[in-house]
Amino acid sequence: MSRSCLVIVALFFLASCHSPQAVSANNEKRQLPAANVGDNLPILSYGPVVDRVAPAVVTIRASRRVRAPRQFPFSDSPLFREFFGGGSPAPRDRSEVQSALGSGVIVRSDGHILTNYHVIDGAEDIKVDLNTRRTYSAKVVGSDSPSDLAVLKISGGELPVLQLGDSDHVRVGDVCLAVGNPLAIGESVTAGIISAKGRSTDTVGGGSFQDFLQTDAPINQGNSGGALVNTRGELIGINSQILSSNGGNVGIGFAIPSNMAKSVMDQLIGKGSVQRGMLGVSIQPVTSDIASSLGLKDVRGILINSVTPAGPAEKAGLRRGDVIVQVDGKDVNEPNQLRNEVAAHAPGSEITLTILRDGKQQQVRTKLATLNPQTAAASPGGGNLGVGVVPLTPDLAAQLGLRRGAQGLAIQSIDPEGSAAQAGLREGDVIQEVNRQPVRTTDELRNALQKSGDRAPLLLINREGQSAYVPVPLQ
Repeated sequence: MSRSCLVIVALFFLASCHSPQAVSANNEKRQLPAANVGDNLPILSYGPVVDRVAPAVVTIRASRRVRAPRQFPFSDSPLFREFFGGGSPAPRDRSEVQSALGSGVIVRSDGHILTNYHVIDGAEDIKVDLNTRRTYSAKVVGSDSPSDLAVLKISGGELPVLQLGDSDHVRVGDVCLAVGNPLAIGESVTAGIISAKGRSTDTVGGGSFQDFLQTDAPINQGNSGGALVNTRGELIGINSQILSSNGGNVGIGFAIPSNMAKSVMDQLIGKGSVQRGMLGVSIQPVTSDIASSLGLKDVRGILINSVTPAGPAEKAGLRRGDVIVQVDGKDVNEPNQLRNEVAAHAPGSEITLTILRDGKQQQVRTKLATLNPQTAAASPGGGNLGVGVVPLTPDLAAQLGLRRGAQGLAIQSIDPEGSAAQAGLREGDVIQEVNRQPVRTTDELRNALQKSGDRAPLLLINREGQSAYVPVPLQ
């Protein structure tokens, strides 16, 4: 046989040995199925974060028994119904149990829990449910309405805790997770990003201290007091509010920054209350028109529109018309930002303000006083209206729909069981007169109420530009 024939036979033999029909059964067992696209790619999951966070997030169930609004002889008058919305009050002897559902975060292994003030406000009985299905009775260690924060304590020990992160380092665009018990369906986790920082929803004019983180992570009723965490599983905020036209999630939620929460928490645990510094000024933002009128090169800073007599600002030489541009070297451009910066300092501490006066920059050193809730006090017998008020400023008057030049005291907080609430008053109402005498400061209101004696004072109330006289018996 020639060499060329041998080559052909050899090639035919090799081809037949490697054909599919020639593969042995043992070889078939060693074959692997074809790989699918993506089989070797890592799975993107927040599971490890949730595993660390979820055990430290709890459900809070609070309840209290309330009495129905008291009836007054004037409550059926047409003017009263037109002004306050009408409706027949409930019988005097009727009471009912009100329940609130929210969330909380275990921040210390000995059982200290952070939540919202509005979740436990007025509660007589508080239960805390862990995700292990254990339930504890809780007591209130301390609460702070202006920041909407409260600290609870349960008796459990060695509990899972959530590490607090540094909210100052949070950036717009950071991924975040919201954990809580929305709509009572059980512990749930939603994801989103930080949409904005430094937000405020206070429309009453200074009754609260807000520096919200805004997020589009879905937050619904029941999420209040729950955790907003970063992808490292650190607590960066306490979920507090939503902005919605229908009461449901529309992607605009607000959380109290962890740094503010930690400051309030430490004071509540250590002292039972929160102390804040007070400067003693009324302020408003600098607009382009105001900047032009004042001859400012840039639209920046906060304009002082009034100075409290004998307060820290007046003692330091600050005047109406001064523009505050920095606190301790930090720029301030929003009224809420300035209030928070001042309030974050302890009473008695000193701060340096950089101001613009007549176009010239200068620094002023001032020692802060103690900020006390401006609660309307009472007659010597201890009666009161059950409201907290702030003096009306031009900016606040515009927000409340009042005419230019309106004066009075805006209600910033109200006791739901107080006489003012029973008479139909609410947050945002403006007290302009007491017994036909104008009131513009808390001292004037206090004196007017004292002079009323046993007689129910007659208050002139302005709500969104409409006025009505309302007699309100003191408690």
